[in-house]
Amino acid sequence: MNQLIIRQVSKLVSFSIILALLNGCGFQLRGNYLLAPELQTMEFSSVDQFGELTRLVKQHLTINDVKLVQQSAKEIPQMRILQDNLDRRTLSVFPNGQVAEYELIYTVRYQILIPGEDVKKFSFELNRDYQDDPDIALAKSRELSLMLREMRQEAANKILRDMASIQL
Repeated sequence: MNQLIIRQVSKLVSFSIILALLNGCGFQLRGNYLLAPELQTMEFSSVDQFGELTRLVKQHLTINDVKLVQQSAKEIPQMRILQDNLDRRTLSVFPNGQVAEYELIYTVRYQILIPGEDVKKFSFELNRDYQDDPDIALAKSRELSLMLREMRQEAANKILRDMASIQL
């Protein structure tokens, strides 16, 4: 009887530790986004046709079974990415005057045109702090590249979440 209780408590503690570790590292279950049936076929355009955000949004739409068409004759919804811009702002400097830390500001503006509805305009910013160190420029360059990729991935996810929230 005693060993049974110890075994059950041990399982419960192990399960709790695993959940705490998964939660601590940022793991989240993500499923497909439930898009309105009217948004299952759409025309897609972007100011930067070959940009990473454009590629990621197209990839996310395809994964969610959205059929992308080129300039259709019939009235179908249209998504247009209007702005995909990265800025940076100085947060701190070293005593010698070199910049020590930046805030990266990634701005995305887009709109969805649905026939018979008002144009739905969306805009958001993603912010990250980036510490620069001229002594390890190569490593910092790689870190910046990874951070920008992560910000674009987050932006593509946000666009799909916004689309899923549209009620027609």
